[in-house]
Amino acid sequence: MEPSLARYIWRHTWRQQLWILFVVALSMIPYFMSFDLPKQIVNGPIQGAGFEQPGATQPFLAIDIPLPLIGNVHIFDGFQLSRTQHLIGLSLVFLLLVIVNGLFKLYINTYKGRLGERMLRRIRFELVDRVLRFPPAHFKRVKGAEIATMIKDEVEPLGGFIGDAFVTPAQLGGQAITALVFIIIQSFWLGMIAAFIVGIQLIIIPQMRKRLIRLGRERQLTARALSGRVGEIVDGIGAIHINDTSNYERGDIAERLGRIYKIRYDLYQWKFLVKFINNFLAQVTPFLFYLVGGLFALQGRLDIGQLVAVINAYKDLPSPLKDLIDWDQNRQDVQVKYAQVVEQFSMSALIDEKVQTLTIEPVPALTGALAAVNLSLTDDSGARLVERVSVQINPGESVAIVGAAGSGAEAFAESFGKLLWPESGRVAAGGIDIHELPESVIGRRFAYASSEAYLFQGTLRDNLLYGLKHAPLTSVTYEGAAAAQRRWSVDEAQMAGNPDYDTRSDWIDYLAAGATGPDDLYHAIRPVLDAVALSQEILDLALRTRIEDGVHPNVTSRIVEVREALRRRLADEGLDDLVASFEPGEYNPQATVGENLLFGAATGPAMSGKELARDDYFLSILKADGLDEALYTMGLEIASNAIELFADLPPDHPFFQQLAFMTAEDIPQYQQLLQRLRGKSFDAVSSEDRASIVKLSFAYIEPRHRFGLLTPDLMQKIVHARHQFYESLPERLRGAIERYDPQRYTTAATLMDNVLFGRISASQPDGPERIRSIVRDLLDALGLHDEVLDIGLDFNVGVGGRRLTGGQRQKLDVARALLKRADYIILNRPLSALDQRSQDAVTRNVLEEIHRDDRNPAVIWVLPNPHLADLFERVIVFHAGELAEDGTHETLTAGNGIFTRLLQ
Repeated sequence: MEPSLARYIWRHTWRQQLWILFVVALSMIPYFMSFDLPKQIVNGPIQGAGFEQPGATQPFLAIDIPLPLIGNVHIFDGFQLSRTQHLIGLSLVFLLLVIVNGLFKLYINTYKGRLGERMLRRIRFELVDRVLRFPPAHFKRVKGAEIATMIKDEVEPLGGFIGDAFVTPAQLGGQAITALVFIIIQSFWLGMIAAFIVGIQLIIIPQMRKRLIRLGRERQLTARALSGRVGEIVDGIGAIHINDTSNYERGDIAERLGRIYKIRYDLYQWKFLVKFINNFLAQVTPFLFYLVGGLFALQGRLDIGQLVAVINAYKDLPSPLKDLIDWDQNRQDVQVKYAQVVEQFSMSALIDEKVQTLTIEPVPALTGALAAVNLSLTDDSGARLVERVSVQINPGESVAIVGAAGSGAEAFAESFGKLLWPESGRVAAGGIDIHELPESVIGRRFAYASSEAYLFQGTLRDNLLYGLKHAPLTSVTYEGAAAAQRRWSVDEAQMAGNPDYDTRSDWIDYLAAGATGPDDLYHAIRPVLDAVALSQEILDLALRTRIEDGVHPNVTSRIVEVREALRRRLADEGLDDLVASFEPGEYNPQATVGENLLFGAATGPAMSGKELARDDYFLSILKADGLDEALYTMGLEIASNAIELFADLPPDHPFFQQLAFMTAEDIPQYQQLLQRLRGKSFDAVSSEDRASIVKLSFAYIEPRHRFGLLTPDLMQKIVHARHQFYESLPERLRGAIERYDPQRYTTAATLMDNVLFGRISASQPDGPERIRSIVRDLLDALGLHDEVLDIGLDFNVGVGGRRLTGGQRQKLDVARALLKRADYIILNRPLSALDQRSQDAVTRNVLEEIHRDDRNPAVIWVLPNPHLADLFERVIVFHAGELAEDGTHETLTAGNGIFTRLLQ
């Protein structure tokens, strides 16, 4: 990167800088005229110079240009105006100059602001571009949060400065020089006073601000370190909790914040000291003008108009001078920040730009062998991982790589995936070093999956198809305002040095996945998901999804059909008691009291838990049926029983998972609440405490909790209150709850809840799993399986895929690799989070899927279990960083080598 910020700015914006400098120079003409005009107004029409005789006139807007050697050139006589007319005319000209100067400032500020933002966009893109070209080993030494902070926050001040880099010193310096020259013209001595004070400011203030720059740099470094430390806390929160180091982390953060506080406090002290001195020097000058200028006026050496003009001109001198000093400090500050960014993002081992060139055309299949030639690998500390290994893998060959932990097998696979660069030797495909091959070849003809699966925030579908998004293959057609907006975006991207790729275009390479387009892509996805045993898990995610109104209409319109099919299936298998259905006129014993009261699904927080217990309309319904006091009494019993049974249990006890109405953290609060309510009548209890107790009853299920609190009479009252609730439901609550209807899909409920339209019996321990199995069969039989699975693909995986289990992340990573249908598929212990039985099953399925439709790619699989090596044509054994054995499964088992010992 260019080490000098000034040269970087000039190289990319010199045309714009020259134009805006020309505009600034042009703006100095009306700026100077605005200084001279007040003197003309005071000396002319106000004091009467030239209007001594009654009815006298003076020329207005007369144009005479003094030229060297020639003298005055008379161009225009002007208009003869009286004293009053002359005053009005000059005042209007002054107003015009104010407007013109203001318009110049508006244009200059807008132009340089746009220029600065455009360059900020360029810098940020270049930094991200360099991140994409960092060697893989570099990411082990840097923190993602620190890099993000530098790109987002630390270069932010550069955007404000870039537009000011050349314009501001020219504009402010021009204004200051113009004002100073005007003062000297009016009075040499007053001009010298002003120049002397200006000289002091220009010498002392920048020197004092050097300390501010140093403190600012320290603040930036400590803030960056804090950002990285907070990022570590977020990433390692599990380790913090399990090791009881949360207070250690608090102490570390407090110490860092104290260091930042001290730096910032010193910064503020010095900053305001500099400001005080600067303001003092600026205010001394008017004092001298009034004193010396006043004496000159009394002596007749300076007329009043000149004194007013001098004071008026000086009024505009401190501001540009102060801004110029501020600009110089800002220049030094941003240069330091820019230098730090350059230092962090400059390295000699960056991936060549040409390697990552966008390629839209299809990449032909690789026909040459993949070979390691005298390959040696080290980690970032210099420790040897692989020592001088040479091996060749031919197209279509299936190879199992086995070895104990630290044997070098994993590092060898990483080198084939370009994730670990050779210390010496090379990895070649078809005789060409893979580090010289374009990423369009490696990314399309190679597939790689490992145990360290990373998923981007987005849907399952986004992550599954991520390996197919190489280039914008199908462009979007824009019309009207959208087309104009797109043209503007393209122009701005090009002017900022950014690519004008359209992410709204279709980037998915359907042909690579074996599809012709989006319509048949699912037929390519489904076998891959089945192979990694992920289909059922995605289907379960879909069943826990709420489908918005108008989305997937074919599924929602047939939900009643699925519901009825489930009832028939349960009846045929004698499982009628497995699900207790919702009936409008009956109490559902397997549902909570709250669900029986509402007989619907809440669309928001207004009708759930404590908020429901506070609602005036809902409380009036309860009171009309005498349920308010009954549910309060029930809540007291629930609280008392729960505290008696669970107060002495540790917070992580599995019993709390069955306690829907209270968490372990709630127990101490309810202990205090019960003590406070002891002996109080229902009417004497505050509404807040009453709501806290009543809400416990809403989560109560008699067959599950078995406190014996629900009587037939109470259940009948609840059903009656349900009908009363909906009879006169106020308008404000109509959108807060969606009533259950046996003949309609409930959008506020999950897909599984809609299929069940009831609750699974608590007396059936395996009930949920049996129901899921039956529902999966029904969806398949009714032809809805694929559509529901498609709903599951829209599940958001969260940051880094953390909403999925480790096993699900690894399965999805393998599926993503398989979907590419690459020539070389490298699988580096990709299923380590699964149990041995699941690993064996998925491995066999994946190998079968790889060779489906007569495809014959090369497979390189680092196995965690050598017993699966018989599934491969060839076995390579690593030991202590060296290639120990290489042959078929039969030949290696026949010998008495390392492979045989690994099998034992």
